Amino acid sequence: MAEYQSMRAGSAGALGARIDAGLRAHMNKVYATMSIGMVITALAAWAIAGLATTSDPSAASAQLPNGTYLTGLGMTIYASPLRWVIMFAPLAFILFGWGQLMRRASAAGVQLGFFIFASAIGLSLSSIFIVFTSYSIVQTFMVTAIAFGGLSLYGYTTKRDLSGMGTFLLMGVIGVIIALVINIFLQSPAMMFAISVIGVLVFAGLTAFHTQMIKTEYVAHAAQGDQEWLDKAAYDGALALYISFLNMFQFLLMFLGQQE
Repeated sequence: MAEYQSMRAGSAGALGARIDAGLRAHMNKVYATMSIGMVITALAAWAIAGLATTSDPSAASAQLPNGTYLTGLGMTIYASPLRWVIMFAPLAFILFGWGQLMRRASAAGVQLGFFIFASAIGLSLSSIFIVFTSYSIVQTFMVTAIAFGGLSLYGYTTKRDLSGMGTFLLMGVIGVIIALVINIFLQSPAMMFAISVIGVLVFAGLTAFHTQMIKTEYVAHAAQGDQEWLDKAAYDGALALYISFLNMFQFLLMFLGQQE
């Protein structure tokens, strides 16, 4: 009997060690995928901003108040009705497309979908290279990275159950989106400031919340050995953290960014 109990304890210990090792690999995959997505977004935004502007006044289609000359592509992206499609297409994909992709596509298909989404975000984010100085963009990115790292580490290591924050934070995201749409028409600096403060707080909370959720979901499913689900879950987690990082960065840029 004692030998049987020892065998059970040994088996449980081996399973626990295997899950711990798998969790570390899973989290590394999540962060690596997210990081690649951020690089794709940054390169796409920088490249598109370069194509949308010109230093030659004779080749320009329009001039912005800050003196930047827009090419024909720049006019199409930033000044035509297409800008509304570019602005809201990523949100529509998250709300209506990502869930379908997770259910029906293979893990490789989900990964490809994430990278395509990151490229599309680069298109919608390209205007920051026209509005803000490169120094302030890099500075804000570093501040965001430090804050994100601390918040994600907290979410991974804390013993406190953060699941109760989910509904509250989701309501915060919905409120921020509605307020942003309203302010498109009001163009109120005071309202934009309030939205930015709330946005930073909401997505800071979501960073910790999603990190803990990624960890707990892996532990709950790892023993079942469903590798296809685990692969998809890594890309789903990468998307959640990517969105939190990106929104924190954009809202912080409202405070820290210096305009051209």
